[in-house]
Amino acid sequence: MDSRNMSQPYKPPPGILSGAAFLMAVSAIGPGFLTATTQFTVKLGASLAFAILLSTVIDIGAQMNTWRVIGVSKKRGNEVADAVFPGLGFLVTFVIVVGSFIFNVGNLGGCALGLDALLGLPQEAGIVLSGLLAIGLFLLPQMLKGMDWFTKILGISMLGITLYVVIVTRPPISEAALRAVSPEKIDIGIIVTLIGGTIGGYIMFSGAHRLLDGGVGGKEHVHIITQASIQGIVITGVMRMMLFLAVLGVVAVGSTIGNERPVFDAFKAGAGQVGFVLSGLVFWAAAITSVVGCSYTSISFLGLTPGSKRRAWAIIAFTVLGVAVTLAARWSGWEATPMLILAGRINGILLPLIFGVILLAAHRRSIMGDYHHPLWASLFGLFAWLTTLFMAGWTVWLMMK
Repeated sequence: MDSRNMSQPYKPPPGILSGAAFLMAVSAIGPGFLTATTQFTVKLGASLAFAILLSTVIDIGAQMNTWRVIGVSKKRGNEVADAVFPGLGFLVTFVIVVGSFIFNVGNLGGCALGLDALLGLPQEAGIVLSGLLAIGLFLLPQMLKGMDWFTKILGISMLGITLYVVIVTRPPISEAALRAVSPEKIDIGIIVTLIGGTIGGYIMFSGAHRLLDGGVGGKEHVHIITQASIQGIVITGVMRMMLFLAVLGVVAVGSTIGNERPVFDAFKAGAGQVGFVLSGLVFWAAAITSVVGCSYTSISFLGLTPGSKRRAWAIIAFTVLGVAVTLAARWSGWEATPMLILAGRINGILLPLIFGVILLAAHRRSIMGDYHHPLWASLFGLFAWLTTLFMAGWTVWLMMK
């Protein structure tokens, strides 16, 4: 029995809720997120507002259910999967870790592109320096607190810089608001990619695992867990909407945005050389925080004790291997942009499988104890699952044509 006075509302340790929310948000706001949002704005124009709105609603339904199941059960994603179908946890771990590693290679490549624009550094140097910074963070005695502050500071910086570009480009906000509910064009593949890049793979579990590591778990904390999950997805949605508006302001006046470095082109067209430099800072901040979130969350699936040296060294090894592969890919002429978008689409296709397991677990007494998952949350989650299932099937059908 908890020795706290149960008449007093529980107050989690300072910073854990916002830390978990920002970890999830910055894990989603990576270079693939920025690149895809920019390219899709060029393709759909103001109608992308509908895709962003729909994907945000689905994201909230998926994240809220996932965080509740993991938080209340005190089981990590792979442990939940194993409890639903014995042996499935290994498959989920494999899919998450391998997929996350591919994302991390793209994230480190994004770090290089960002530092190239920001400081003019050779891309190989940008990859190595960013990797060393992430490793230094993981070596801190209080790694989790350091990670929380790191993601919050850079996350807020990204929001502030992107808001500045929105103000400068003066996008047609009224048209975007109209197209959010009455789009001229709808592209299901784009919606699947947006969803996959926001909550697919490891991203769905990052914040919830952070809460468990911070000691926040059990049905008595369900309201706190739900609050943190919604905070994280709202931060992500606000960032995506601001980036969309910033690029829309550029597209609306007929400026050309290339396919190789669309984010940098958009910021430069909208705010000149200052915008180009700021795009480097935003891109690097998005990439390095995603490296941190990806490395931390991937290793959290391996069952190592939180806070242990073995876990810290495993995270470092994951990062170092990512640096090595990214350098090798760079020397072989590999381009990050197409791979990042493809990875987001694959995550969106796999999402119904992983999220379906979460929804089944929500109603298993052997997993959730005497907690009763509310009907409204189940219906919200079912809507999100059916939507992602339909869209994933549609995308696979189009890819096979």
